[in-house]
Amino acid sequence: MPYTVLVVEDDPSIADIVTFTLDRAGHLVHHCSDGDAALAAFEKLSPDMIVLDVGLPGRDGLDVCKSIRRTSDVPILFLSARDEEIDRVLGLEIGGDDYVTKPFSPRELSARVANILRRENKRDTEQTSIYAYGRLSVDADKHVAHLDGTTLPLTATEFAILHSLIARPGIVLSRAQLLDSAYRGLHVSDRTIDSHIRNLRAKLAGAGGENIVETVHGVGFRLAHGDD
Repeated sequence: MPYTVLVVEDDPSIADIVTFTLDRAGHLVHHCSDGDAALAAFEKLSPDMIVLDVGLPGRDGLDVCKSIRRTSDVPILFLSARDEEIDRVLGLEIGGDDYVTKPFSPRELSARVANILRRENKRDTEQTSIYAYGRLSVDADKHVAHLDGTTLPLTATEFAILHSLIARPGIVLSRAQLLDSAYRGLHVSDRTIDSHIRNLRAKLAGAGGENIVETVHGVGFRLAHGDD
């Protein structure tokens, strides 16, 4: 099925490449070139995914992402000319699902977009699966997680990580296992998982759940029962 993808990129040549690549993959692509137009298009289109340039004129991509994350967990893939680790970590910490640096391979971009959309919509082809552990509950079919009945505003990647952890409660999962569940074999740095884990912990803490995701040093992560 075609998905609606909003592309926000101010460089005409890169916008053409991204638009052509995603159009060729069968998606319905809409393009805009600045942050204000992006927010207006997001409200109007309710896209299935956003490909968002960080270095936009005026309101930059990071600010656009922050605004969208106040109301939506729509998948966001950042594009950026900056390849510093701090930039990638910042993009993920404010709610991005993936980060691709320029110049990029159109084939890789298409694969990453397809991976995110497949993960986001996997619930539509699976049976309902509800997990509960301590104060946490995850409904994989509805793609929603709760702590003490409070809905957690998770991104697609954060949800995939929490889903993996709660599906094997108390079991330590390595970074490699969590990367595989979140990115389906695409090569990303271990630091990417650390950023998403920090975000997940912050959102759990914001709902009153401190120390629910435990670090087992040198091994990986697991869920604490969290009954206290």
